Amino acid sequence: MVHENGEITHRHFRDLPDLLNDSDILSFNDTKVIAARLNAMRPPRIAGGPEVPVELTLHKRTGAGEFRAFAQPARRLRPGDLLAFGRGLDGRVGERQAGEVLLTFSLSGAALDRAIAEIGSMPLPPYIAKLRPPDSRDFSDYQTVYAREAGSVAAPTAGLHFTTGLLDRLAAKGIGRVDLTLHVGAGTFLPVSAEDTDQHVMHAEYGCVSADAAARLNAAREGGGRIVAVGTTSLRTLESASTGDGLVHPFTDDTAIFITPGYRFKAVDALITNFHLPRSTLFMLVCAFKGLDIMRRAYAEAIEKEYNFYSYGDACLLLRPR
Repeated sequence: MVHENGEITHRHFRDLPDLLNDSDILSFNDTKVIAARLNAMRPPRIAGGPEVPVELTLHKRTGAGEFRAFAQPARRLRPGDLLAFGRGLDGRVGERQAGEVLLTFSLSGAALDRAIAEIGSMPLPPYIAKLRPPDSRDFSDYQTVYAREAGSVAAPTAGLHFTTGLLDRLAAKGIGRVDLTLHVGAGTFLPVSAEDTDQHVMHAEYGCVSADAAARLNAAREGGGRIVAVGTTSLRTLESASTGDGLVHPFTDDTAIFITPGYRFKAVDALITNFHLPRSTLFMLVCAFKGLDIMRRAYAEAIEKEYNFYSYGDACLLLRPR
């Protein structure tokens, strides 16, 4: 835990109700991870030619029957290619660029959702996927207990620390709660390779803050409470929905907000987040939130005490001066 003055203390996650005030309000990203990793075969282009196996990771829905996807090997695909996924599901390749393709499926809407759930696998983080293939447990383990709106290709991992029992304890203390949605795309976790961060391009992700959620957040803050974002995805959604006066507004749109040191936060007062990779957009965000020197010190302590990093790792609570 990093306090407003930069002091670092160490607590268990189960202590969270004792670390928050009853005037505070938590914002949860209720997105649900879909089985976004699919295997397909590209039929031969000429008679007697070879079939080509392709692995695709869906990362953004663009229509009822249409997704953008990362493809491997993308160089073996051309616009117009037909891909066979099995169980009656096909897809047609549209535009292709830099390892990414636009796919139009033979099914749409709920029928497509069911087919993806049946034939796809969970898109585990690379550092887990290289050790083992996905299995049936991942459908529950790599999902928050409050996941509701299907559409993400990665879990909002700060939320994995919450259990129904902890949520009940937070509610019993009177700590507020709102749900919002950001469908997490794989681009969120791509490392920043450009020397100038202005040259890094964020993938757009769909976000939604309801009118009721916005009103409750504003009321809590007006009453002296803090808006606590559970995860960087919740924070980015709230900051996308907020104006310079600190008010959160209803929001339903794509956002490609990229928060780096020097950013002026408008709505969020506290952040619950995991420990992130260097040179990632996520580490830049937490440095913007608490300052580079403080976060370097916090990460050094976490390493010394052998905290676990990344998606299934430990969490920290960052408090920003009001």
